[in-house]
Amino acid sequence: MVTEQQEMIQKVARSIAKEQVAPYAQEVDKKSEFPWDNVYTMAENGLFGVHIPEVYGGAGGDMVSHTMVIEEIANACASTSVILSTQALAIAPFMIAGTEEQKRNFVFPLAKGEKLGSFGITEPEAGSDVSSIRTTAKKDGNDYILNGQKVFITNAGESDIYVFVTRTSENRTKGITLFIAEKDSPGLTFGKNEEKMGIRGSVTREVLLDNVRVPQENMLGKEGEGFKILMKVFNETRPVVGAQATGIAQGAFEYCLDYVQERKQFDQPVYQFQMVQSMLADMAIKIEASRALVHKAAKKIDNEEKSLIVNASMAKCFASDTAMEVTTDAVQLLGGYGFIKDYPVERMMRDAKITQIYEGTNQVQRVIIANQFLKNK
Repeated sequence: MVTEQQEMIQKVARSIAKEQVAPYAQEVDKKSEFPWDNVYTMAENGLFGVHIPEVYGGAGGDMVSHTMVIEEIANACASTSVILSTQALAIAPFMIAGTEEQKRNFVFPLAKGEKLGSFGITEPEAGSDVSSIRTTAKKDGNDYILNGQKVFITNAGESDIYVFVTRTSENRTKGITLFIAEKDSPGLTFGKNEEKMGIRGSVTREVLLDNVRVPQENMLGKEGEGFKILMKVFNETRPVVGAQATGIAQGAFEYCLDYVQERKQFDQPVYQFQMVQSMLADMAIKIEASRALVHKAAKKIDNEEKSLIVNASMAKCFASDTAMEVTTDAVQLLGGYGFIKDYPVERMMRDAKITQIYEGTNQVQRVIIANQFLKNK
């Protein structure tokens, strides 16, 4: 059941998405431009910190409200929704393991949307296998010196605050530690903006750390706790990717509904063909199921339930597979027009693909899901 607060937040997000985000989504994609105007609008309306306590700059809402916001924005423009989801990813380790001072110094401006954040996890030889990261952090007096290379980092170069996954010892999992660095840190540089298939308005860059010095108080959690923190972060952010995927699928479905009622073939509207109706029904069923899985996982986050792990992976995996399937069917239903960039379903299909890849590939999600059930037998 949707609460009054959730309904109000969703209404605000839907209005912003339809009136201020959707009209420029095609242009953002075509020009591969970072949508700063959308960032300012979302910040002004408090969308960056919906699920963050008021004391840290947020609205004090819950994770269900946050997923609703992500879905509404993704319905209009997936690239813009990535900025919101990446902000949530950057905030999560602070809320899980940050000190009070770290939360007030870093979460507050992130939740307000005054600053953007990025999480530097992926490396050339470490994607879904986080335990293989090679970026090092070596103690030097009261500081740590960071050296390494991160790739595919969302918002890199645009963000002011960075959380980096580093290695402080050779232990595969217990040797991983998280550190905070700011954009103007000497030795922190950025590569070119990658040319991507989808979410083209989202910035994705390589990040190079060359003797980046950070004070010991910029360690998130204790030394060696990084892997444990990271696993908790993913449990909270995978449902967010599921919400993003659901929004993309919903946007494609809504466009199809209008199209098949206007388009005629063989002297009748396309929607009158039973095969078309069957495709629409399957799309609607899977979108609704995706939304239910996302909201279930979000509620488990709010309730701090241990069974969250399997639900988070299910929500991310099923919703992203659905987004890919629904957008592909949407292109099919539009026929030749679906293949043309003037029509949004082509963009939505390209945008949907990444949701099956980041935050842990869907192949990895299936391994997690199976292992959770096998472990409990």
